[in-house]
Amino acid sequence: MTRKLFWEDMYMREFQAKVLSVEGGRVVLDQTAFNPRGGGLVADTGALGGARVAEVVKEGDAIVHVLEAPVQVVPGAVVRGMLDWDRRYRIMRMHTAAHVLSSVVNGQTGALITGNQIRPEESRVDFNLEELDKEKMSNYVEEVNAVVARGLDVTSFFMTREEAMGTPGFVKLANAAPPTVEELRIVKIGDVDTQADGGVHVRNTKEIGKVVGLRMENKGKSNRRLYFTVS
Repeated sequence: MTRKLFWEDMYMREFQAKVLSVEGGRVVLDQTAFNPRGGGLVADTGALGGARVAEVVKEGDAIVHVLEAPVQVVPGAVVRGMLDWDRRYRIMRMHTAAHVLSSVVNGQTGALITGNQIRPEESRVDFNLEELDKEKMSNYVEEVNAVVARGLDVTSFFMTREEAMGTPGFVKLANAAPPTVEELRIVKIGDVDTQADGGVHVRNTKEIGKVVGLRMENKGKSNRRLYFTVS
């Protein structure tokens, strides 16, 4: 099992870890600050033992660092990891903004999230909405920025799946976490949003800056996609 340093300190930029296994350009460590791809978030990038980290993925209890080129290390060796911090921090800002946006839209319409993609420059959230026009989107974004400006603390804790699924508002996905997940990580944003989530976030909503609505798309029956960024 890989220890998730990115859950313990999401502002960690560098770390040291012991190599558990190496297979070509695929390295598994005993601990890592690299957040893997998942939940709509792109993976962190950076450097590991002098090699570029191009992708990070979850495989069971392990987190695999996929390098651009094989690194000359052996199991048991200690390596240094460095995140592309500016990129990671934008992902954190985008992700917290997406939570506030989903909470605002859910509160106004009851819509659940049907999909999302969090990237450094542009992100999106899909909702099971019958209709959405530019005026409504503008109003939602305005409310999101009012929430962001309040400077709400962002915290996390763990609950059993049964407890989380039985608590109204904790799971806002149209397709909830799979039954095999026995314990869910819960992210709480002040008094505005509390939901199951495994990604990285900022400590306070003021760090988000300003949320800017970009455009909308119809993605089939009762599915509306909102694109946004942060500045």
